[in-house]
Amino acid sequence: MTWISVPAPRDLAEALDDVGYLADDGLATAAFLALRMHRPLFCEGEPGTGKTSLATSLARALGVPLIRLQCHEGIDATQALYDWDFPRQLLHLRALEAASKGEVDAEAAEQSLYTERFLLARPLLRALREAPCVLLVDEIDRADDEFEAFLLEVLSENAVTLPELGEVRAEVPPLVVLTSNRTREVHDALKRRCLYHWLEHPDLAREVRILKRRLPGVSDRLAAQVANAVRLLRAAELLKPPGVAETIDWAEALLALGRTELDAETAAVTLGAVLKYREDADRVRVDLDSLLAG
Repeated sequence: MTWISVPAPRDLAEALDDVGYLADDGLATAAFLALRMHRPLFCEGEPGTGKTSLATSLARALGVPLIRLQCHEGIDATQALYDWDFPRQLLHLRALEAASKGEVDAEAAEQSLYTERFLLARPLLRALREAPCVLLVDEIDRADDEFEAFLLEVLSENAVTLPELGEVRAEVPPLVVLTSNRTREVHDALKRRCLYHWLEHPDLAREVRILKRRLPGVSDRLAAQVANAVRLLRAAELLKPPGVAETIDWAEALLALGRTELDAETAAVTLGAVLKYREDADRVRVDLDSLLAG
């Protein structure tokens, strides 16, 4: 599978399957359309549903680089697009002064500072230059409104103008995957630019398949027990319901202990692999028998 040889959603689903990501029909179709229509794919859902893993798996399946932009509160265009290597520029100026014995042409010196030699390309600029690639804009809901507006402009044109160097335009638009845990609503203007897909936690059968794929040594019985227990944990109104990554961690921990089935005693001492809050663990330990019986 290559960037341009994806004839249908089923083929993309099979390519993702080959690298260990099991996508359902809806997700495979959304990713295929994003690739074919050159539109960003906006993936929303609870933490741990496989949004970030989708981007990394798409890059592996398509045989292209993955470039990741991790959003956070206060992120700005400089952190996302480009910056200049000021320490190296200063050393360059000093070298010019030393070589010319202080008689430096100011205009020529300034022009020599703003060249590729001193450019620090951040994820957005790298994606425009290195496409075809997969650009992961992770947790866009953590950024602020101003950054959303800036990102919308870049994604709309697949180009950006650097005042010092001119326009940089992607010859092939990158495949952009934006993720959100819905800690806040992302503006409609950005969503309209994207194709949208809501990721649910996998059903029991698919989560068992994921465990079998990621952990070949896990038995059918243990995989089913772990997947079912995690499904019940997600329904228990915990502070942080476990995601697929925690399901895999739990099963891997049990394998490391040489367990072939999940019992109350083993579950009690391995809850740290699947629950990450003390309150959640204390609550679950009180009723482990009911959890495992379910």
